Amino acid sequence: MRVNNLKAIELLSPVGNIESFYAALDGGADAIYLGLKNFNARNRAMNFTAWQVAAMVKEARKRNCKSYITLNTVIRNFELTDLLHTLFQLTQIQPDAVIVQDLGVLYLIKKYFSNLEIHASTQMAIHNSDGLQYARLQGIKRAVLARELTLNELKSISAKSNIEIELFVHGALCYSFSGMCLFSSYLGGASANRGMCTQPCRRLYKQKDEKGKKEAYFFSLKDNQLIDHIAEFKSMGIASLKIEGRLKPGEYVHRVTKAYRVAIDAPEKIDEAHRLLENDLGREKTSYFLGKDVATAITQAATTGILVGKVTQSVNGIISFTSNLILDNGCRLRFRNPQNDKQIDIKADVLTYAAGQYSIEGDTKEIKQTYEVYLAGNKLNMPKKLNTDGIKLNEFMSSSKISNISSSLKMKGNPQKREVFLRIDSFSWLEWIDPKDFTGIILQLRSTEWDELFNNKGRIAKFRHLLHAEFPKFIPEMKLQYYRDLAKKLFDAGINSFFVSHLSQKMLLPAQAKVSANENVYAFNDAAVRFLKEEGIQHFIYPLENDIANLGRGTDRNGIVPLFFFPSLFYSRMPVKLTKDQYFSDKNNERYAKHVRDGMTIITSEKPVSTTQYREKLERFGFKRFFVDVSFLNPSEENIDLIINSIKESASIKDSSVFNFKRELK
Repeated sequence: MRVNNLKAIELLSPVGNIESFYAALDGGADAIYLGLKNFNARNRAMNFTAWQVAAMVKEARKRNCKSYITLNTVIRNFELTDLLHTLFQLTQIQPDAVIVQDLGVLYLIKKYFSNLEIHASTQMAIHNSDGLQYARLQGIKRAVLARELTLNELKSISAKSNIEIELFVHGALCYSFSGMCLFSSYLGGASANRGMCTQPCRRLYKQKDEKGKKEAYFFSLKDNQLIDHIAEFKSMGIASLKIEGRLKPGEYVHRVTKAYRVAIDAPEKIDEAHRLLENDLGREKTSYFLGKDVATAITQAATTGILVGKVTQSVNGIISFTSNLILDNGCRLRFRNPQNDKQIDIKADVLTYAAGQYSIEGDTKEIKQTYEVYLAGNKLNMPKKLNTDGIKLNEFMSSSKISNISSSLKMKGNPQKREVFLRIDSFSWLEWIDPKDFTGIILQLRSTEWDELFNNKGRIAKFRHLLHAEFPKFIPEMKLQYYRDLAKKLFDAGINSFFVSHLSQKMLLPAQAKVSANENVYAFNDAAVRFLKEEGIQHFIYPLENDIANLGRGTDRNGIVPLFFFPSLFYSRMPVKLTKDQYFSDKNNERYAKHVRDGMTIITSEKPVSTTQYREKLERFGFKRFFVDVSFLNPSEENIDLIINSIKESASIKDSSVFNFKRELK
């Protein structure tokens, strides 16, 4: 059943600062989305205080414009009290909806702040009709679908949807599926899932070929632009078209919003809309999976903005450069070093022009001759202040309510003995595994390998009581029935335990199946754990980017702690071209590997993550369930013995890293 309760398709614009707020309204937005100072996926944007948000919601309503608040990051345990205060503030502000990613946020809103409407962030990774159905059952009113969908998939999903669908139609794209990237977190603890992404997909990487080393942008995607598909979106019943860009200047927000406004209201003026977008100061454009240009969606352009010239002189605090464009005072310029991709932005309040060159004041120690110069933003005459007069908010929830909610989240009970769960990606591992070493064996197999299981039942007989089947993070719409049939076949064969990568995958399983959740179902805090418990989840694996401080601050001790794995830094539907040697390196000569599994591109570190040396410490804290993932490792007796012995001895493994285990995730 298709749902579209709106009279017309909604145009939703980003607001990252006050200027962008007024730019979105003036450009013709039907709705805006914005974040508070914390708990949003664009923490590097200016963002807003609760009083500013209240003022914007009030002003937007005067102009018949809706306001959606982003609470779309995962939450650490020590942040739960601040989160409750924030939700309390939002119940007073009463935005039109709250956009969430974290299952703990979803749980708390449903249970204690039910007057807030919930929209599912794209980082909830909803990408098929089962995902939408599960969202509806959780009381979610709208879902932002993954950007990696084809036109046919989108048509099929929307035809079955019984909640509102929102689509990103313009702006930056993440290489990793639904923005769920671990690469930024791996490099320095700045988690993309917490709005702190350092954009590793935009970096230069090196790889050897026949001519030696080459540098390229292997993962840097062009910007999304789907303005030519608006008529199709209307016919599908899509509720909202979303523009990305809370880190972009007001001029971008105004121009892009106006272009899509024209295209929605007056399709015959599509050429005018295209002209507006020609100078949106973004990257090259792609229609991504909705078009026919997936193979060319990677760009070698280094930055956003329009290249206007090069620095000719940089001395005594004055930077001079050539330009083929007429530039105005107040524009924002980006200076880029083409040798290392370093970028410096300067707001050009005063530009002088003489002898065919522009000059501005700047840091001449940093910006050198031959730096490229880009126009990154134009001056926009929009208000810079909000009227917060008359805004009244009770900032803090009462301590007694906080205490009551916190008490309700506390977990009881600890595992009594050590348990180790092993994930394998090949039956070859069974030759080297001693069943006595493991509590469970998780089968993460390619779709073609499941047939091998049924054809060689004798091979797995001694492991059958340990086996859990695991489904992948991405199941396209056309493959839902395949996995539903597979689940029944596995269940009938005596494998009745499953690990899901998305909670909607519960709907694929027989009713009697035992369901556990893997690390992709983020149990980052006690509220999320409580949600999983109430959903009937038997076991769950803590997120790979977790740290020991966050584990210790929670009250749960029943989750499964990862001890050994090769993290999927990128997990993408987007293909990437490398030479026959599937390894590449960064500027620090750290090496990474490319893998392809069932059509998905997976990038891992060359060396594993291992925290086996902390096993004793974890057990003293009360954690006794552990996870080992030998995917991407060559099956051998030597490898499995090394890992098992390191766990038993609480010893480190040579040439490994500890990821975020010791540092606190940003």
